[in-house]
Amino acid sequence: MAWDLLLWVFSFFVNLALLASTFYQLICLTDLEADFMNPFETSSRVNGLIIPEFILQGVLSGLYLVTWHWFMFLFAVPLTCYHAMLYKKQKHLIDVTEVFRNLNFEKKLRFIKLGFYLILFVVVIFRILAAANILYYNSEFEELDIRSNMLEF
Repeated sequence: MAWDLLLWVFSFFVNLALLASTFYQLICLTDLEADFMNPFETSSRVNGLIIPEFILQGVLSGLYLVTWHWFMFLFAVPLTCYHAMLYKKQKHLIDVTEVFRNLNFEKKLRFIKLGFYLILFVVVIFRILAAANILYYNSEFEELDIRSNMLEF
């Protein structure tokens, strides 16, 4: 049971890093659209975060597979397969010369990823609470009676 809680806490921090990375990429693309950054700076910042994001997403999917959390694995594997397909076709990096042509597509892609990671974040928070609840209430000595705990002053 304690391993389950550690899995979800690790998953929480990895998912938080993925959320922050995607949000930062979206901010960079929005700054480029508003002409606050130049294309070279934007593409170098976004391209520096793409490979670590792919690796973290793959590790998270692999961790769900190894620990037999099938629902989470089936939820996370489509994005991992999409990342693998982009990497295999060498279309995972943003090209400096065509960044303005693909700006709307890249922003929509980041919004979809952000929504996906937010849904995953909410599910992970609920799983952390469930694992902590099971760990707290299933002690070896006795079950905690909520009624008696609430009546104590």
